[in-house]
Amino acid sequence: MNQNQHIAYPFVKQSDQIKIEYKTRLLTSVDCVRYLLHQGLAFQGHDESELSSNQRNFRELLKFLADHNEETRKLIFQNAPKNNKLYSHKIQKDIASSCAIETSKLITEDIGDDYFSILVDECRDVSTKEQMALVLRYVEKKGYVIERFLGIVHVPNTNSLSLKASIDSLLATYKLTMSWIRGQGYDGASNMRGEFNGLKSLILRDNSSAFYVHCFAHQLRLILVAVAKNHVDIALLFTTISKLVDVVGASCKRKDMLREKQAEKILEAIDVGEIETGKGLNQEYTLQRATDTRWGSHYVTLLNIGILFSSIIEVLEYVVEDCGSSEQKAEKAETVILLDWTQSFDFVFALILMKSILGITNKLSLAL
Repeated sequence: MNQNQHIAYPFVKQSDQIKIEYKTRLLTSVDCVRYLLHQGLAFQGHDESELSSNQRNFRELLKFLADHNEETRKLIFQNAPKNNKLYSHKIQKDIASSCAIETSKLITEDIGDDYFSILVDECRDVSTKEQMALVLRYVEKKGYVIERFLGIVHVPNTNSLSLKASIDSLLATYKLTMSWIRGQGYDGASNMRGEFNGLKSLILRDNSSAFYVHCFAHQLRLILVAVAKNHVDIALLFTTISKLVDVVGASCKRKDMLREKQAEKILEAIDVGEIETGKGLNQEYTLQRATDTRWGSHYVTLLNIGILFSSIIEVLEYVVEDCGSSEQKAEKAETVILLDWTQSFDFVFALILMKSILGITNKLSLAL
C-alpha cells in the first residue's frame, strides 16, 4: 500500500557508491576472518573498548589493514554508519559460519556419490558439555586417501542411540546418507563398539556394509599399558619417572638449573671432542609428563631421561641439600628415596630395556 515503507525500498534507493563502500567494508571483514581461521587464532578478547591498548586479534588486524590503506581506514573507521561498520561480534560469527559452510560444501562435493568411512569420538569441553566430532575418510579422485573433519555437535548424552541420531542429523545436513558408509572407526568404549547396543551395531543394522575397524594404534597402546602395569618392576619404573618429573619440574628454578647443568656438560663434551656440532645437533631437552593416551610420549620421556640423567641426579642432590626447613622434611625424605632408586641398577636396567622396546613399538604405532 505504501511503497516507501516496503523492505526493498531502503536497498533500491541506495546509490552505487554506497553499495561499493558497503562491499568494501564487508570484504575487509571477510579477509580478517579468513586469515584468523587459517591461522587458528582467537577472534575476540576480554577488553575491546576504544580505550584498550590491545583490542585483540580481529580488531587489531582490521586496524592494521586500515593503517596501510587510507581508503579502507575512511570507509571503516570514519565514514561508516554506526549500525553498519560490519565488524561486530555477530558479524564475525556470521562470516565464520559462512566459511564453515563453504568448507563443508567443498568436502561433500569432493566425495560426490562415492563411498566413505566415518571416524567418531566424543569428549567433554571446558564447560562440561558432551561434544561429538565426526571425520570423513574417503578416496579422492586422484586415488589418495583423505581424512576431513566434517563437524562437531553437542550431544545430550553419550549413549549409542543419541550418538547415532546426531550422526544421522549431521550427515543429512550435508546431504550424505548412512547407505554410503563403508567403514566405521571408534575407540574401545562399550557405547561405541558394543556387540548388541553399541553405535557400531546400530549402524550395521541400517547398513551391513559399514564394517567396523578398531584403531590398531589404539589397540597397541592398550596392550602396552596392560603389559607395563602387569609387571611390577616396569610399573615401578613409570611411577618413579612420574615422581621424578614432579620433583625436577616443581619450580622454574629447578628447570633452569637442569638446563644450565646440561648446557655445561654439552660444552665440556664438545671441548674434548666427544660429540659433534652442527645444524640440528645438541638441541635443548626437557622432562615432559607422559600420558597413557599418548603412549609415544613415554618413549620421548625415556629418551630425554637417558640424555639428561647425570644432570637430573645433580638437581636431585641440590634439592636434598636445599630442603632444610621443617616444612620441607617430607619432600627431602621423598627426594632421598627417589635419588637412591634412580641410581640403582634395577631402575637403569628397566629404563634401558623399555627404551629399546618402546623404540620398536613407537615406529609401529606411527605407521599404524
